[in-house]
Amino acid sequence: MIKSMTGYGQAEGLICGVEHVVEIKTVNNRYLRTEIRLPDTFAFAQEDVDRLIRRQIVRGTVNYVLRPKDPAAVGSYSLDEAALKDLIVKLDQIRSSLPGCGALSIDMATLLNLPNLVRTFGPQPDQTAQVRDQILALSQQALDRLGQMRLTEGQFLCQELMGFCQAIADALDRIDGMRQQVLEAYAARLRRRVDKLLAAVAVQLDDQTLAREVAVLAEHSDITEELARLRSHLEQFRQACTEEGQVGRRLDFISQEMLREANTIASKAGDAGISTLIVDVKCQIDRIKEQVQNVE
Repeated sequence: MIKSMTGYGQAEGLICGVEHVVEIKTVNNRYLRTEIRLPDTFAFAQEDVDRLIRRQIVRGTVNYVLRPKDPAAVGSYSLDEAALKDLIVKLDQIRSSLPGCGALSIDMATLLNLPNLVRTFGPQPDQTAQVRDQILALSQQALDRLGQMRLTEGQFLCQELMGFCQAIADALDRIDGMRQQVLEAYAARLRRRVDKLLAAVAVQLDDQTLAREVAVLAEHSDITEELARLRSHLEQFRQACTEEGQVGRRLDFISQEMLREANTIASKAGDAGISTLIVDVKCQIDRIKEQVQNVE
């Protein structure tokens, strides 16, 4: 069954003893593109998360975010307050002891950039493997829910695509039934016109000549092969919609071939009724091509 490239998955769980949330959103894209955002302390796991995503998603833009559920509850850094106070006291003593430095101010932002005053919290080297496993396990839960939503959306897409295919098949049946009537109507029109032109000279158009002219038209406007190929493309399209895995590009290619055959029929058919039906067929194919862009 086809899958949609649009979906959303979320999972919550503990990482380093803190509740975290993984959110994954996907939208359609011709290729696979991943955008992964992790807290700086978990940046070491980014490549592993990317590989996990690529094993399960083939096409689409993937937006992945891992964040603490309550950012205020997470101490992501520590400040060595004692060292900072001691540094400020010493700087103040130096400033007061030097002539002309009394008006100078101490820039706190500059002090905080000094080494070892601000330390970020993160897993210890012996904890990285465990933390990586926790991140990947939580990510897998979100991917599973994302996959289920994409599958559900794909089922709706499949139903819609099948409706478009049925509308095309019905139009082709009507066109097929009109072909013989078109030839008979052309023969009647041709006889009336020629008889009218030849009435003044008392000459009649013989049936053999008329049949030859109708045969020429029938050869030039024969759409039997195009109808057969278009029906074959419809069957291939329906079959592909029931297959597993990546079928979006195949469906896109088949829909292009369907449009090619419809254009050929439109150019060969010399009947207003058939031309009207082909316009409807091309409208249905355009709808198919639009929806196929959302299929993985």
